Amino acid sequence: MKDSSLPDLGSSVDFVTLDIRVQGFSTSSTSDAGRMVLNVDEVEDPYLDGYCYLSLCILSICRFQFYYTTFGLFCQEKIRIALYVQKAALQFIDAGNRVEYKVSSEARDAGFGIHPDEIAAIVRGHDNKTLDDFGGVEAIVRKLSVSVDGGVSEESINIRQQIYGFNRYTEKPSRSFLMFVWDALQDLTLIILMVCSVVSIGIGIATEGWPKGTYDGVGIILSVFLVVIVTAVSDYKQSLQFRDLDKEKKKIFVQVTRDGKRQKISIYDIVVGDVVHLSTGDQVPADGLFLSGYFLLIDESSLSGESEPVNVDEEKPFLLSGTKVQDGQGKMLVTTVGMRTEWGKLMETLNEGGEDETPLQVKLNGVATIIGKIGLTFAILTFVVLTIRFLVEKALRGEFASWSSDDAMKLLDFFAIAVTIIVVAVPEGLPLAVTLSLAFAMKKLMNDKALVRHLSACETMGSASCICTDKTGTLTTNKMVVNKIWICENVIQIEGNESADKLKTCTSEGVLNILLQATFQNTSAEVVKGKDGKDTILGTPTESALLEFGCLLGDDFDAYSKRREYKILKVEPFNSVRKKMSVLVGLPDGGIRAFCKGASEIILKMCDKIIDCNGEVVDLPQDRANNVSDVINGFASEALRTLCLAFRDINETHEETNIPDGGYTLIALVGIKDPVRPGVKEAVQTCIAAGITVRMVTGDNIITARAIAKECGLLTEGGVAIEGPDFRDLSPEQMNQVIPKIQVMARSLPLDKHKLVTNLRNMFGEVVAVTGDGTNDAPALCEADIGLAMGIAGTEVAKENADVIIMDDNFTTIVNVVKWGRAVYINIQKFVQFQLTVNVVALVINFVSACITGSAPLTAVQLLWVNLIMDTLGALALATEPPNDGLLKRPPVARGANFITKPMWRNIIGQSIYQLIILAILNFDGKRLLGISGSDATKVLNTLIFNSFVFCQVFNEINSRDIEKINIFRGMFDSWIFLLIIFATLAFQVVIVEFLGTLASTVPLNWQFWLLSLLIGAVSMPIAAILKCIPVERDTSKQHHDGYEALPSGPELA
Repeated sequence: MKDSSLPDLGSSVDFVTLDIRVQGFSTSSTSDAGRMVLNVDEVEDPYLDGYCYLSLCILSICRFQFYYTTFGLFCQEKIRIALYVQKAALQFIDAGNRVEYKVSSEARDAGFGIHPDEIAAIVRGHDNKTLDDFGGVEAIVRKLSVSVDGGVSEESINIRQQIYGFNRYTEKPSRSFLMFVWDALQDLTLIILMVCSVVSIGIGIATEGWPKGTYDGVGIILSVFLVVIVTAVSDYKQSLQFRDLDKEKKKIFVQVTRDGKRQKISIYDIVVGDVVHLSTGDQVPADGLFLSGYFLLIDESSLSGESEPVNVDEEKPFLLSGTKVQDGQGKMLVTTVGMRTEWGKLMETLNEGGEDETPLQVKLNGVATIIGKIGLTFAILTFVVLTIRFLVEKALRGEFASWSSDDAMKLLDFFAIAVTIIVVAVPEGLPLAVTLSLAFAMKKLMNDKALVRHLSACETMGSASCICTDKTGTLTTNKMVVNKIWICENVIQIEGNESADKLKTCTSEGVLNILLQATFQNTSAEVVKGKDGKDTILGTPTESALLEFGCLLGDDFDAYSKRREYKILKVEPFNSVRKKMSVLVGLPDGGIRAFCKGASEIILKMCDKIIDCNGEVVDLPQDRANNVSDVINGFASEALRTLCLAFRDINETHEETNIPDGGYTLIALVGIKDPVRPGVKEAVQTCIAAGITVRMVTGDNIITARAIAKECGLLTEGGVAIEGPDFRDLSPEQMNQVIPKIQVMARSLPLDKHKLVTNLRNMFGEVVAVTGDGTNDAPALCEADIGLAMGIAGTEVAKENADVIIMDDNFTTIVNVVKWGRAVYINIQKFVQFQLTVNVVALVINFVSACITGSAPLTAVQLLWVNLIMDTLGALALATEPPNDGLLKRPPVARGANFITKPMWRNIIGQSIYQLIILAILNFDGKRLLGISGSDATKVLNTLIFNSFVFCQVFNEINSRDIEKINIFRGMFDSWIFLLIIFATLAFQVVIVEFLGTLASTVPLNWQFWLLSLLIGAVSMPIAAILKCIPVERDTSKQHHDGYEALPSGPELA
């Protein structure tokens, strides 16, 4: 049907063109968005009019395009276009046929006057027209039955969740254990072996009858089953660990007002109607409307792909879940939660696909591929040699024309051995070892207050050669208190109530009053009463320290300053670029006053007056300003953070909307004490011993920074302390000279930190770890090899851009991450050394034996058991070794260094030669040397070879615990996983040899042969000690940045 009242759009509609018609914008990416055509003539639906049907079709096309593009291509440009198109379609629907929403009786009874989907559509579609029709934000506040000042009541939370939903997103269901079993069964070589076992059972039953004919086949099946189960259990446990990690990553807290009290709650506990307080760096927890605030700048790039931030105010009040606050502060009313939000609808189609492979996994996958190809070559050669020998022998006996089922079984055995050689040769344990080691380290680090967000950070942290750290909260406790104040040209030490009384007596009432106004009016912190009735200060540590000091002087926060009588006209929040916070206040008498506080040097330059010792406002000439600078430097040399407080009264002629940048009167200078954390000095010394340079990058005064750096032990003789502005002015040649010596950078901007990190990486090839807590630290965190965000002081933006979150903001925890990173790297090296030794011996012994004797001493079942020992169990034993303090007494691994080192090759080749010599002697002359005779002599000898081979691997596993040191037993008895696997391997070996002979092609051995097997394996330990005495590489730990090795001097010369 076609309604004649419809505009003639032709027989087809290009949805991008439609978007231009409805939205009134043009895009150059029409071709990228794609073209979809709707034939209006074909519409035949008696229940829908033309507009409605057309609208729904367009919307579904747009949604399909949006989801398909987002899920399939993850292209931000396409997401942006698709979002515009979707918005246009929503407006098209609205113009053609607006949906009537009916509020349920349950919602009406609870006092709500708007349908969940209706308010969701208004905010998601940025529908100002419908919002105005309702009566604006104030009307929505009434319809949601909430108070802007008091927030929602605790009693209404349950009913709000029932009607408007929970703030949770639909997540992809976790994979069951059986799915991991199924994945493990997909291995091609295991599938081939299972086919071989089935064929073997069929031929065996036909020739040897039941049950004897099934033994070989059932043995292979049971071995495959064991490999699959162990692999599945390992993978399943890792998935559980990563799920726990994912839950930790999603723990975000926001501040809301409920029952008139400001409190911190989980993002998942947000309900519709909540009044949320937003500040720089926060993540918007749900869709909502702007209530009040200043300079609220929102980064919507995660949704729209637009890099330009959006100003949110009364005219543009819409806030979307998942976006970030780039600057400013404000309050928002939550209108939509969970799956009704724009972010929720996006998450319906975008489920996280798990971790990407780490660089080390990629590198080891390449190694595994090469080894696998070598194994495949050996397997084919082994099969060809065995088959040719068999055919030649058959021809020599004159039996080439007659074939029996026994001959078919022999050929099948040859094929099974060849396939099993591939199974042994393909080192699937390499990537498994990386994942196991990283998962183990991540779990332990989580317990040690470090949340690893990206797997690769764990291994990269082990190579870190430089740490650029913040001062506040990382090196210091972040528990700030006002320690000294300079006011009316007097310095007063603040130590409790007595000091406050002294300050009151020596300061006039007028000066005290203006000091308290500057403290209480110009603050982003707030004093709130908890459920226990006690006052709590919510805000940054610096703000909290000032507010606590103000409360010490002036009683009650609200009552003293009569905050309700003062009108906040404008606020410029503090950020790391401005380094100050300013506020414009309307006074009760009608006047206007500006307050400003911040970095002492910056505020001092803005002042042209000062309050003198008599409490009078006087001019501030240069000599007097120099005296103030001396006081600032004196405070800073005592490791105090210095802040200046200033005010300016503004006359009527001043443009009230702008906060002045000068003409202020200096009220006071405050010195805030932030003690150095216990253990930081020792942690810094540990880093220096480990070859890691620690650099402090702070926004503080350079004198304060120097004092703290010396206290921490990171500013050493010859080290440079530089200010950010001076650093920015350096030429590239000067930077090349200065950067290696920089140990402290003060008064730095985030861009200074970014520049330092970039040059350290590009000029000097350093592996750089950077700490950050603010929104502006995000570029440096992204640029660094490892970004470390602070869990307590850090903003959500910083955390999202970081690789590791330091949950307790402690520098000692960072050192712990380095130690675990090094443990991961060296544990994987240990495993690789162990596995490559097994690979070389298993491949060579089977191939050489096949060439010379026409049979392989190690059967398919035996090789599968060896494969299990060296892959899954070996990875579990060696890759989960805890770190030791010795790891921090060696230099970091250089960027681009070979993973398989010369000492590893030395150990691999040495052990392989020993094992091959012993096994070759047993294989070719064992019967004569050991006096083995009888009908089962060959079986006894092959069992002894198999047993000796396994014992060699067990002892080599112990040898691999340390690549370079002779003492391999250090810490072994503290690693219960390692001991458990060694004992379990030995116990199962006894079971296989003594009790599962039918399945494993073994016969029970006497105690002399068991002792011989044990001795053969044990001899590998003194051989390992001898090998480690062979020097294979020189010490390059003392090389300079220019690549030249330092000349030895003093004790080094000897």
